[in-house]
Amino acid sequence: MSSETLFPAPSGVSESDPLLRLPKVSLHDHLDGGLRPATIVELAAEVGHQLPVGDPEELRVWFREAASSGDLVRYLETFDHTIAVMQTAEALERVATEWTLDQVADGVIYAEARWAPEQHLGQGLTMDAAVEAVQRGLQAGEAIAADQGRFIKTGQLITAMRHADNSLAVAELALRHRDGGAVGFDIAGAEDGFPPSAHLPAFQALHRACFPVTIHAGEAAGVDSIFEAVQICHAQRIGHGARIVEDITSAGEDDIALGRLASWILDHQVPLELCPSSNLQTGIAAAIEEHPITSLKEHGFAVTVNPDNRLMSDTSVTKEMRLLVDRCGWELADLEWVTVNALGSAFLPLDERERLIDDQLVPGFAAVSL
Repeated sequence: MSSETLFPAPSGVSESDPLLRLPKVSLHDHLDGGLRPATIVELAAEVGHQLPVGDPEELRVWFREAASSGDLVRYLETFDHTIAVMQTAEALERVATEWTLDQVADGVIYAEARWAPEQHLGQGLTMDAAVEAVQRGLQAGEAIAADQGRFIKTGQLITAMRHADNSLAVAELALRHRDGGAVGFDIAGAEDGFPPSAHLPAFQALHRACFPVTIHAGEAAGVDSIFEAVQICHAQRIGHGARIVEDITSAGEDDIALGRLASWILDHQVPLELCPSSNLQTGIAAAIEEHPITSLKEHGFAVTVNPDNRLMSDTSVTKEMRLLVDRCGWELADLEWVTVNALGSAFLPLDERERLIDDQLVPGFAAVSL
């Protein structure tokens, strides 16, 4: 099989787009939000799951439209269909392999697969077996890429559901697999009404074990959610974090006044895993030009660019970058800066991050012009 067949450009991206050749990092990228529509159709037929439409391209459109309601809870309902077909080790392994190959096709050199093992136990898997299946898939994708002369490194972000009461067990699961592909921990799901502090025992256990944490915060809930994530639950990164702007006020044409939390986030360069297209779907802004990512970048916040759920938003890191270039005036230097931010805050040892920046990222950007 040719490299072109294995790594076709993402939907809606031209093979000739110079942005496709840039080395990229994807820190906020849900495994169950990045399935190929054709794979969903095949797996659904195997398990007897009823889909809203049966044609892969029509299904791609259905996911995008269903996720564009402007309501996070409705957005999350689309996952009923992807999770339903990810209940066996074989399905998880396949999805993880394809997830990795699709990252390579998008130019991603480092990606963290974010997913919740507790949602994949319907056919008798244990959480440990589910993690092991995903790891086999990620490693298979890395190996296929290497055989084709392409490079990617992956890791798992083990996620607990914030509306459930299982976060400590999931944290312990992540710790058991920290030497087997698990690089960090997260909580996800409906944010409003389910604060990070409700899972404090899990975060305390992870903090004592020196295990990295990122927390969904500042998407559907505001500044209080971000505060709890960083100051109470010891998050090293913020999943989304766009609503930090609620702690920032204008002090003139080019000046802003920062609240205490925004000052802390800026001064300590807490990475923000911003997901522009996804944020538009859930109501952060009405248009990409109004999304806070550009203003936050210009004022020095540690902005990163991510796809969140590539299926639901019909997006990729390349497509997010293209939006920012075409409609927000971003330049190559801006894209490089946020990619350095992302790789610098990846849940990898420092020497690996520095090596990837020096060997992959900087030369890759130097070879591309817009």
